[in-house]
Order: sequence, then C-alpha cells, then structure tokens
Amino acid sequence: MTSFIFLADGFEEVEALTVVDVMRRAGMAVRTVSITNEKKVKGAHGIPVEADLVFHDADFADAEWLICPGGMPGSENLHKFDALSDLLKVHHMHPGKVAAICAAPAVVLAPLGLLHDLNATCYPGFEEALEAGGAHYKDERVVVTENVITANGPSSALLFALAIVSASLGDAAAREVAAGMLLYPGKTPYYF
Repeated sequence: MTSFIFLADGFEEVEALTVVDVMRRAGMAVRTVSITNEKKVKGAHGIPVEADLVFHDADFADAEWLICPGGMPGSENLHKFDALSDLLKVHHMHPGKVAAICAAPAVVLAPLGLLHDLNATCYPGFEEALEAGGAHYKDERVVVTENVITANGPSSALLFALAIVSASLGDAAAREVAAGMLLYPGKTPYYF
C-alpha cells in the first residue's frame, strides 16, 4: 500500500519532508502529491519542493495514509481544494487512515467532520476551529485515535512521523527508525 502526503503552496516544509523521510526510512511507500497543476510547490518559508506527482495524475485506490502537513496558507489551500476534501471523506469512511499536523487538523480535517467525537490536537490558536468540528482538543504533541493521527506543530514532526510508522508497522519498527536517527527513550521527549 502507498501513502500520500499533500503539498499546497504555503505548506510547512519541516512537517511535510520529515514525514516523508521517516516513512521512507521505515520502508513505507509514500508519495508527495501537489494539489496544483505543477509538481513544484513553494513552502511557507519559500523553499521550493518538487512533488512526486500532481493530484489529478495520482491513483489513490490502494492508499494507506492520506497525510496533510500544516503551514499557512498551505492548510487553507488544502481545505479549498474540493477534490482533496472529497478524497479525505471517502477514504476516512472505509475506514482509511488519515493524519494531519499543525493547522491542518483544524483547518482541513475538522470542517469535514473527520474528527467528530475524537481526541485531537492542533497548532495553538486553532483549538476553537478544531472543537467546532466536534473534536475533543488535547494539549499534547501527538494524539493517536482510531485511524486518525494529529500533531501540534513543526517541533512535533518527527514524533508525528514515528507515530504513523508505529500505527502501520508496530512500535518495534518505529523504535528502530528512531534509534537510527539518534532519538532514544529517556534522553529526549519521546512519544511512544
């Protein structure tokens, strides 16, 4: 199965690329997808990134994870892209796995009802929007609930990515990747 991480102009570079890096270290198939008509997408801090493919050329039939990085206006741009909203809703109902970080849980997932009655987190200042979508806000770096993972921002990107690996391949696989990146339990803030 392949996972997909969606890139819109203004995406948070650390959140997107850390997730791709960690998932690939774990041996997971993950593709970056531009929601524009161009593969090149500019991040929130002006860093251009070339996506693996554009949305309309992608086949999401075997998708494992659909992942939304945060950043502004990246999260707003993801939210405004109706084809992604439709895909997220259908995938979540199957139930497929969905993950979002920073502003994206509140701006992308919550308005679609994907967090209704679930625990979730988001970037500080977006709690009201998260709760408006029926979520129960938790002041935590990463929240794993059912088939949804949310995280609060850039400094949690590594923990967010490891939580995705853990949910797919188990804690041992996530710990192996973490150790290879010199992230050890007890020595740094550690999620699992």
